[in-house]
Amino acid sequence: MLAMPGKEELCYDRAVLHMDLDAFFVSVECLKNSDFLGKPLIIGGVSNRGVVSTCSYEARRFGVHSAMPMKLALRLCPQAIVLRGDMDSYSRYSKLVTEIIAADAPLFEKSSIDEFYLDLTGLDKYFGCYKWALEMREKIISESGLPISFGLSTNKLISKVGTGEGKPNGKHQVEKGKEKSFLSPLSVKKIPGVGKQTYKKLSFMGVRKIKTLSEIPSRLLEREFGKTGNKLWQKANGIDNTPVVAYSEQKSMSKERTFTEDTLNMNYIQNLLKKMVDDLTFDLRSAERLTSCITVKIRYADFNTYTKQKRIAYTANENILGNYAMDLFSVLYERRQLIRLIGVKFSGLVYGSYQISLFDDSLTSIKLLQEKDWIKKRFGSDKILRASCL
Repeated sequence: MLAMPGKEELCYDRAVLHMDLDAFFVSVECLKNSDFLGKPLIIGGVSNRGVVSTCSYEARRFGVHSAMPMKLALRLCPQAIVLRGDMDSYSRYSKLVTEIIAADAPLFEKSSIDEFYLDLTGLDKYFGCYKWALEMREKIISESGLPISFGLSTNKLISKVGTGEGKPNGKHQVEKGKEKSFLSPLSVKKIPGVGKQTYKKLSFMGVRKIKTLSEIPSRLLEREFGKTGNKLWQKANGIDNTPVVAYSEQKSMSKERTFTEDTLNMNYIQNLLKKMVDDLTFDLRSAERLTSCITVKIRYADFNTYTKQKRIAYTANENILGNYAMDLFSVLYERRQLIRLIGVKFSGLVYGSYQISLFDDSLTSIKLLQEKDWIKKRFGSDKILRASCL
């Protein structure tokens, strides 16, 4: 058991620890098969149109990275071992690490399948936040066998960037008052949330270092980037008051619609079902979740209600889930009566970003999803949708 604070008055200087399992999927595969240790290993789609989900550091030395077409990855590193991966195993190991953290952490948030934030505020007075973090890291490595890195600072942003600077299998502490000097020499790519499009636009403006970005007036950034401009300025200046939210496991997410008038308009019903799936998959990706079960629900005019579900491979792809929803609806709708309500539910949720999931998508389809999500996050979820749903 790690040392914990007593009941005396706590010191209120904020301390946030960010922990990230290194090359998580690859590390799990190496635990299952030690022959993979030290070798270039790629996890991802194995078809001709497959995409790299993640890869070992040995493969990264050849230029391989996530979301790269598998064909290109194998041209860069022809000796690489390619695995489709096992999401069930990754979920089990993620749960194990979560339980280890939960046993000792005062307050923690699980932000993805392999990433955690811990609020250690007050521990510096009784034990030492850095010493506590070191012991937690050693405990995770000892009990799970997985390598993990951490960053420790005064807020979630600095701690996350610190973890990135400490990788692989390392640690980094940024002391209070040194946040800006730590960020200044780094590339703006290091700022969480700065994707390819934002980086491209910043580069066009001549902004490549965080120091330069921090010196641009907030109003100018808002003019160029909309409501995210001020957030960019705050991040560049090391400002982040986001709290660590106590961890709770979401089991499912769903949507349903009761019609004002019972209907037999199949075109309308099916398009509505597709829109529900699109909205839910956007919620999944925003929460960095994947689903393994889809359920469709029908309530007829006589109030009789029927549901049908299907277990599926983990995904957050709206096209895959939309097809399953249509199939379930076709099987479920047998009575040919007026419909009063329709609904869809995703369950069996696990943490995991779609761009690092394990499906044989093309790079084009992944980029399309990313662009659609970017538009929805910036302008609102109703600003882009299928033409059939208008």
